[in-house]
Amino acid sequence: MSELSGSTLDEETARAEVYGLLAALYYAPPTPDLLAQLRVAVTEAPAQGGLLEAPWRAVVAAAREADDAAIASEYNALFGGVGKPEVYLFGSHYLSGFLNEKPLARLRSDLTRLGLERDETMPETEDHFAYLCEVMRYLIAGDDVAVANLTHQKAFFGDHVQAWTAAMCDAVAAHPRARLYAALAGFTSAFLSVEQQGFDMLV
Repeated sequence: MSELSGSTLDEETARAEVYGLLAALYYAPPTPDLLAQLRVAVTEAPAQGGLLEAPWRAVVAAAREADDAAIASEYNALFGGVGKPEVYLFGSHYLSGFLNEKPLARLRSDLTRLGLERDETMPETEDHFAYLCEVMRYLIAGDDVAVANLTHQKAFFGDHVQAWTAAMCDAVAAHPRARLYAALAGFTSAFLSVEQQGFDMLV
């Protein structure tokens, strides 16, 4: 996030790193190591006035204001627990109102076409936001250019990310227990908006 520069290579690396960070923060309570890195992260972008600078600064500030236990408790209050979570992180919920519905089936078909398989050790279904972020990271930074390319990034983002993540971010931000994750939702929304603008510019 702090290494943004004008070069295409650095820009692509930064995009992949942001998706990786979002995947880690949404998949499970942040590890102490991740939170330690977050609290010392650079908050000024090389070029002032960038769209992501203010929301990123809010994430870092929120991480600095709470201890590890409080942040883990916040994560579990929002996304954990037995049965129905307070806030869903699954695309099917927002697209169809139910889990494990047609949007998940379509996603699995597209993942198969991309040659990607679900890690069987992962308890969550593939439409979990963290999983989608990992797919986007691979499509940006993967070595197989036949799969990891802008065409596939744009298609996957449009088909499986864009349509529902704004509603997810709104739900996270509105939760009364959300502190760090309210800030993260704001950053997530801003980042995905920048992504959408970039894809819209592609012919």
